[in-house]
Amino acid sequence: VTPSPRWSHQDIVVAFFERILPWVRAQSIGRTLIAPADVRLTRTALVQPDLFVARPRADGSPAQEKDADLRLLLAIEILSPSTARRDRTVKRAFYQHAGVEYWIVDPDARVVERWLPNDERPEIVSASLAWQPTGASDALVVDLVALFTDALGD
Repeated sequence: VTPSPRWSHQDIVVAFFERILPWVRAQSIGRTLIAPADVRLTRTALVQPDLFVARPRADGSPAQEKDADLRLLLAIEILSPSTARRDRTVKRAFYQHAGVEYWIVDPDARVVERWLPNDERPEIVSASLAWQPTGASDALVVDLVALFTDALGD
């Protein structure tokens, strides 16, 4: 049995959620959820990102768990000692292959590794992270210094 995440892990998830959810709603570009929530992007692969944004259905209604054509705009994983290797290898390759932008959050280094679908190396972001997926009229700008300070303290 995998142990539950540490509270600091959950504090970071909440900090991202609080910044992303209102922006996604204002832009009407999808549905924002946090784990535990299964995501099946292929018939054989099931993942459970810490936080993700799913595109709306073709008719504009919110994405649903059972959707056969579920598409993610963003998947975020918060590193922990027990998951770091899998997050950086298996999950990264899966998300890239599925065409999903993937953020790996390193709480110890207070950085985000930003992986786009075709990247061979991540962009390492430590100050401000801007995200503007297709369909968004404005970019979401996340002040990472403030986020980590809010979630973890000094």
